[in-house]
Amino acid sequence: MHTPHVDSPPRSTDRPPSTLPAGVLALCSALLLALVAVGWRPLLDLDGDISRTTHRWAVEEPGWTQTARILTDWVWDPWTMRVLCGVAAALLAWRYAARWTATWLVVTVALATAVQQGLKAAVDRARPVWPDPVDSAHYAAFPSGHAMTATVVCGLLVWLLHRRGVSRLVRRVALALAVLSVTGVGLTRVWLGVHWPTDVLGGWLLGALVVAAAVRVHRRRHP
Repeated sequence: MHTPHVDSPPRSTDRPPSTLPAGVLALCSALLLALVAVGWRPLLDLDGDISRTTHRWAVEEPGWTQTARILTDWVWDPWTMRVLCGVAAALLAWRYAARWTATWLVVTVALATAVQQGLKAAVDRARPVWPDPVDSAHYAAFPSGHAMTATVVCGLLVWLLHRRGVSRLVRRVALALAVLSVTGVGLTRVWLGVHWPTDVLGGWLLGALVVAAAVRVHRRRHP
C-alpha cells in the first residue's frame, strides 16, 4: 500500500536560515525601485541605449522575433507559470499529503502577483514606445510581471525538488530549465520592446526576494 509522504516534523538540531541573502536582495530591489521611481538619468539613458539596439535587431530579424513572441506569450507567460504552480500544488496535496506546503506555494505566488501589480500601479512607469512596434503589452512597465512570476515559480519549484531529495540528475535538469526560463523570458521582453531592461532586472530581484522570504517561512514551519 502506498504511504503518503507528509511534511517532516521540526528538528531542534537545524540552525535557523541566514537572513543575509534576503537582506541583500531587499537592498538591491529597494535601490533599483528608488532609482526608477525618481527617474535617475544615467539609468534611463542606459535603458534607452539597450532598448533601441535590441529593437533594431528585432525589426531586422523577424524570425527570431516571432520565436520570442511564441516563447513569451505561451511557454513563459505568467498564466503558464501559475498553471504549473497549480499542478505542483495539487501533486503535493493529493499525492504526498503535504497540504500545508501546497497552500504555501499557491499563497506565495498569489502574493507575488499582488506585490507586482501594486508596484506597477505605484511606480506607473511608461513602457517603451516605438514607431514600428513588433509587439504590444498592457499596464505599467516596472517591474516585469513575466520576469517576476517566472523567477518566483521556478525558484520555488527547484527548491521543493531539492528539499524532497530527488535524484541529482532531476535536480540539475530542473535547475537548467529554471535558469533558461527565467533568463529567457527576461530577454524576450526586452527584445520585443515591451519592457526596459531595468523592468526585467527589477522583476528578477523582486522575484528572488519573494523566494528567499517564502523559503525562510517554510523552514521555520517545517525545518
